[in-house]
Amino acid sequence: MPFMAVIETAERLLPPGLRARIVPLIAKAGTALKDHSETGRAQRQALMAFAIRIASAAIAFVSQIILARLMGEFEYGIYAFVWVIVILTGNLSCLGFHTSIIRFYHQHRAAGEAALLRGLNAASCLVALATATLVAALGFAFLALFGDSIAAYYLVPIGIALFIIPMIALGDILDGMARARGWTVSALAPTFILRPILILIFMAAAEFVDAPHDATTAMAAALAATYVTTLAHLAQLAVLIRKERDEVSRHYQLGTWMRYSLPLFLVDGIGFMLTNADVVVVGIYLPPDQVGIYFAAAKTIVLVQFVYFSVKAAAAPRFSAIIAAGDHDALAGFAAQATRWTFWPSLVIGLCALAVGELLLSLFGPNFTDGYWLMVILFAGILTKASIGPAEILLSMAGHQKLCVAVYAATLIAAVVLYSVMIPLFGLTGAAVAAATAIMIESLLLHLTVRRTLGITLFAFARRARAGTGAN
Repeated sequence: MPFMAVIETAERLLPPGLRARIVPLIAKAGTALKDHSETGRAQRQALMAFAIRIASAAIAFVSQIILARLMGEFEYGIYAFVWVIVILTGNLSCLGFHTSIIRFYHQHRAAGEAALLRGLNAASCLVALATATLVAALGFAFLALFGDSIAAYYLVPIGIALFIIPMIALGDILDGMARARGWTVSALAPTFILRPILILIFMAAAEFVDAPHDATTAMAAALAATYVTTLAHLAQLAVLIRKERDEVSRHYQLGTWMRYSLPLFLVDGIGFMLTNADVVVVGIYLPPDQVGIYFAAAKTIVLVQFVYFSVKAAAAPRFSAIIAAGDHDALAGFAAQATRWTFWPSLVIGLCALAVGELLLSLFGPNFTDGYWLMVILFAGILTKASIGPAEILLSMAGHQKLCVAVYAATLIAAVVLYSVMIPLFGLTGAAVAAATAIMIESLLLHLTVRRTLGITLFAFARRARAGTGAN
């Protein structure tokens, strides 16, 4: 059915009061879908990314409920703790290339440097794989030397996890390659749709062979799912990229790429640590059953952050293209749009999640409802971050990644202090308050940094984008 027909149908069926509110929004969405400008393209990418994130949220939520029901609080807590460490180390092993590849793709493409594009693709994958393999090897060495100091129930799941790290790192690089080209589905679907589905499938297969319902079985399922997902994604991108390239030899500017990527490694790494450090520190201080409750609460309210990540995924290539064109006013305007795209959907989704929060947590098990107030506290921090939009990706694409490092380093120091003080004193509530406070500190520092360096005021309640006279 044509889009105008949808609008006409809505006008006929909706009550007059509701029609006056809804129909203009539908018409605006239709305009965005038909808009062939770069901004319209970014809007469509953001909507597509958001749709994928919503689908993945449902899949991930259901899968976490199933895992929690199968394993119980204690084993689920072990799995959650180890899985977070795997995702964290895999992401860090990319050394920033999963983000820098977006900028260098546009730069080399604009300059017609096909040989450097081919070299960039290969170098990014090889750097990530080599670093992740080294990290895994160091992990095995640590287990051999100091395994006696680690709780016995963590040893086997961690051993399995070390084999997963290289595929997590490679998967993040492939995500960056696809996002650079505007292939939103290819970028997000493997990690956020396919992998959680495969984990459930492999867990179901484990049921047929009477495998124990424990963290070891869950990590084995995650191992199989990650390898299948990443290798399939690699094969897909190899075919797609082969169609767009010229048959030229690879050229490398590894020094240039590394100099840009390493600050991004610190930015993304510290940012990712801030996102996941609460679960890790809770796992260090508290028993696995408490980790399970905290992880369930965080996973439930994390629905709100999918808006932010969706806008970030769509905005990064657009920021890069505008910066390459040198249009500061367009940059300010699009940054303000991206902020609004982030905040208002986050607010609505967060309030809806809190309205049914206790019901959602009860699906994990009767004791998981203790985490409801953790959701409320975490939402306050998440909403603060949403109010400034994708500020850090704007700074990174504008070449101010070193300032992002300073912001995140200061935030991480504050977070470590907060966690160290709050968790021993107040347990899970202390962890949630510390996490929310750290996010608020990060948001304030990013807001001030963007305004000072780029002359752009990022705030969801600003009446209009405000740009300076060319601050850089």
